[in-house]
Amino acid sequence: MKDTIRIAAFCFCIAAIAAQAQESAPASSSSVTGAATYESAKELAGRGRLAQAMAQLDQLAAQTPEAAGVERLRGMIFYQRQQFQQAIAAFAKAADQNPSDHESVEMQGVSLFRMGRIQEALPLLEKARTGVEGANVDPNYVLALCYADLQRYDDARRAFASQYGFEPDSAEAHLLTGRLFLRRELRDQAGSEATKALALNPSLPLAHELLGEVELARGDMVAAIREFESERKINPLSPGLYDRLGDAYLRSGQYPEAQKALNRAVLLEPSSTGPYILLGQTFLKLKQPIQALQYLDRAEKMDPSNYMTHNLLGQAYKATGQLDEANREFKLVVDLQHRNDPKPAEK
Repeated sequence: MKDTIRIAAFCFCIAAIAAQAQESAPASSSSVTGAATYESAKELAGRGRLAQAMAQLDQLAAQTPEAAGVERLRGMIFYQRQQFQQAIAAFAKAADQNPSDHESVEMQGVSLFRMGRIQEALPLLEKARTGVEGANVDPNYVLALCYADLQRYDDARRAFASQYGFEPDSAEAHLLTGRLFLRRELRDQAGSEATKALALNPSLPLAHELLGEVELARGDMVAAIREFESERKINPLSPGLYDRLGDAYLRSGQYPEAQKALNRAVLLEPSSTGPYILLGQTFLKLKQPIQALQYLDRAEKMDPSNYMTHNLLGQAYKATGQLDEANREFKLVVDLQHRNDPKPAEK
């Protein structure tokens, strides 16, 4: 299962940053000094004061009988803190207390998924399939990821289609599924879905582009260029298309063609750094470092933390004899690559 936790973490973000920022703020006196109730704990959690909310919920959990909703809210707080094992236990207890609590069943499955326990998560997700408002989770998406990881690709397509309201066997459903498969590095399946989409609708925009991306990932530049050029006939104003087409021409050594495609990408989407970086590479290959510097300087101003840009800037400066500037850029490359390395402990 490739990259499951990273992708899932993006999809299930629940305002944790805001919650952490507010958690240290003092609660109102009525919330702190008054008797703990489910409503007061829920209010605190809603304001991002998770520590205070959990303290009240722990008090309520110790009471007999335990108030309705306490375990589900405890599970949500554990989930927000990415304490998934504790979240699973809380959601399981909530579901035991109330078998009709589909949200807790759902979140138990989602938490298991976040831990990579796909086989355990799947039956819970299939059972619940209800939206969880507080966690911004679409059950169809999570379910589809589980199916994909278990190689149940048709089931994954049906779940993805349901998320977007497409007919499960439509060209749009196949194309959507192909794009999401490629994101999970399922290249063969992505290509198969795109081919099926084109069989149903030969003029469907973005289908040839997806096939081109698949071939680009496989390293087959001839096939990638063929698919991107086919897409250009259907969808000639897609800026992302020209970015990828230029990349394919660059990798195949067709530098004038790469320059032409990337110039079109810049005109259509001037705020994207990708075409500027690729144009810098192209002009370096064409032995035109002065022009390369123009595009790479623009890319660096748009995204100063991209070490690839600084590496190319170093090459361009070196080619123009500006060795001090080149060394500065190469040092920046090293610094950026190791920026997140653990720092040695102070003695």
